[in-house]
Amino acid sequence: MIEAGDDRLVLTAVRGLPLVEPGDDLGGLFVDGLRAAGVTVTDHDVLVVAQKVVSKAEGRYVDLAGVTPSPRALELAAAVDKDPRFVEVVLSESSEVLRFRKDVLIVAHRLGFVMANAGIDQSNIAHPDGRERVLLLPRDPDAAARSLKSAIDAAFGAAVGVVINDSFGRAWRNGVASVALGAAGIPSLVSAIGSPDLFGRPMRTTEIAFADQIASAASLLMGETDKGVPLVHLSGLHWHTPALPAAALLRPRERDLFR
Repeated sequence: MIEAGDDRLVLTAVRGLPLVEPGDDLGGLFVDGLRAAGVTVTDHDVLVVAQKVVSKAEGRYVDLAGVTPSPRALELAAAVDKDPRFVEVVLSESSEVLRFRKDVLIVAHRLGFVMANAGIDQSNIAHPDGRERVLLLPRDPDAAARSLKSAIDAAFGAAVGVVINDSFGRAWRNGVASVALGAAGIPSLVSAIGSPDLFGRPMRTTEIAFADQIASAASLLMGETDKGVPLVHLSGLHWHTPALPAAALLRPRERDLFR
């Protein structure tokens, strides 16, 4: 299952990384940053990466000046009080609009995430020459995590886990918390079904969102606004179940009581 070695986890914010630009070698930047910070990387360590730097490296920017809203975008924009061009980009990244009201637009992202605004954001990105830009989610977060894992494993001669995290609202609670958009080298979802509880009673339905737990822990160091910490190193975790990508965390539509 999952355990913490010596009953202790150590999370380290990796600071001093340069601002990421489209086309940057993110794996190389992280390897250099870890070495400059004096971080020792060993087997079963986990690197948590902010989604935005992955999207920036992939050049996932859209300039709103070049967007023409569709009739559906104009209709929705009036209902939610958002820029019609922004709504058009949200629709282009979505498979379905699930809920909307003033200031709220909940969609099913093309990758299966249920989220506000398809994860599209304007915060913490540059707007050169006053142009209004937005940043989309990575094309394939699990694939991006695998690529980063490969680069870090090779550089340090270790087998690490990588989690790409982002902030989500939750259907049952106020506020945002970080979840795993992409993962590699770790079991993102761990079944406890059949395992005994403290009194020997077998668990019947419990599954552990292991990658989400890691993502949320790292967000305490990353922050949600202006901290500018895109990489956190975590050591002290051990697991004994096969790796699963973050896609395993997505609940099938037929089991989603909120749709």
